[in-house]
Amino acid sequence: MNHGITLVWFRQDLRLWDNPALFAASERGSVLPLYVLDEGCLLGEASGWWLHHSLNQLNRDLNDSLRVVKGNPESVILDLLTKYPIDAVYWNRCYDPWRIAQDGRIKAHLKNLHIDCRSFQASLLWEPWSVLKSDETPYKMYTPFYRKVSFDMAPPRHPLPLPTHLKIIPITHSHTMQDIHGLGLHPSIPWYTSMEPLWDIGERAAQKKLQSFLKHELLGYKEKRNFPGEHQVSHLSPHLHFGEISPYQIWYEMQLKTYSKKVPLKDIEYFLRELVWREFSYYLLYHFPTLPEENFQKKFNSFPWKETPSHLKAWQEGKTGYPLVDAGMRELWKTGYMHNRVRMVVASFLTKNLFIHWKEGAKWFLDCLLDADLANNSMNWQWVAGSGVDAAPYFRIFNPIHQGEKFDEMGTYTRQFVPELSQLPKKWLFKPWKAPEEVLTAAGVILGDTYPYPIVDLKTSREEALLAYKQILRNS
Repeated sequence: MNHGITLVWFRQDLRLWDNPALFAASERGSVLPLYVLDEGCLLGEASGWWLHHSLNQLNRDLNDSLRVVKGNPESVILDLLTKYPIDAVYWNRCYDPWRIAQDGRIKAHLKNLHIDCRSFQASLLWEPWSVLKSDETPYKMYTPFYRKVSFDMAPPRHPLPLPTHLKIIPITHSHTMQDIHGLGLHPSIPWYTSMEPLWDIGERAAQKKLQSFLKHELLGYKEKRNFPGEHQVSHLSPHLHFGEISPYQIWYEMQLKTYSKKVPLKDIEYFLRELVWREFSYYLLYHFPTLPEENFQKKFNSFPWKETPSHLKAWQEGKTGYPLVDAGMRELWKTGYMHNRVRMVVASFLTKNLFIHWKEGAKWFLDCLLDADLANNSMNWQWVAGSGVDAAPYFRIFNPIHQGEKFDEMGTYTRQFVPELSQLPKKWLFKPWKAPEEVLTAAGVILGDTYPYPIVDLKTSREEALLAYKQILRNS
């Protein structure tokens, strides 16, 4: 049977390997690849920079035939239907609430036009609506969710191969669309120069990163992942966020490592738990779409958050006077990434020592993180703040001094990102305001000048936070 052209609408699936929509379209016949920068999408500066390079790489892999345009996806797709003999539109599913609503509208419109319209599962190992408790309600705790998908659900499908019969419709002069540079993703101010040497972007880079992690960093992952000065992290999160690599491939590469017996099972299992934690965030966003905006635990609606612009600015700039917090915030600014342990520390400090709403932190992370993922970001900020599903108890307040002394004992990480303290002995590194004057002088540290005094007292602010929490409990 002869088919017309299948339009493949790329979104957060910027890859050729294990791309179900692209694979199905290639089996059907000629393919017209499209990327639409949705005008309604809130895109952070850092992730926009990454997207620019990722689209360029995808375009090269598609023989410079990726159509790109900024606008309303429905309008763009309908316009292309008038220019090409398209009789099918395929895409891979996204799970942000606004995308789900948009997809429904587009599907309805295309079916009214008798266009074959299909969406595929590509970015999650299990569809959120398929994982439910016995009473048909969604899980709200991670551990039962993990047990359900790990032991009661069918294993994830195997990754799809690279399409072998990919016939791409070339871009003709008359149908040339907006080029990638014209999307305005690449910043005009070169703030990204500190990040640029640190990252390789695109599908091939993601594949290389995975293999490097499996070979070098996976060994010892369970224990060493908590230490920001170590290298036992995958750095795959931006690649996963943009769909440059499939979670299915990661899942089954991990299974192969299990069979090889070259890496302890505990390291593999712990990494897989982190992959399922990502699934859980999308699961929660699907079932509770107000998660990015509203406290899941309604008692936090009456929490006495403070609006202190000077404190928020000090936190954003890494000038709080607490070296581990400042190291994390400066790592974020310079690299577009922050170590997971430190993310918890800086989030706890903002919400529980500075009393600033978790939404302010989430907003800053979405702008600065290369892996700025709405589901992960929203769930994790609410988790640390204590207001979310399966949240850390509110009284669990990370002490940045103790966290630094325990997880960055030699100060390798903190000295790297807070170089003005690099000459301080480790005894005083995480509490420089307590160091004797002669020690500070020898290290070239002038408190209040080269490095700030603490903007709040840990003990006092902790007691205030616990008192406020007890008050909202009484009122709930």
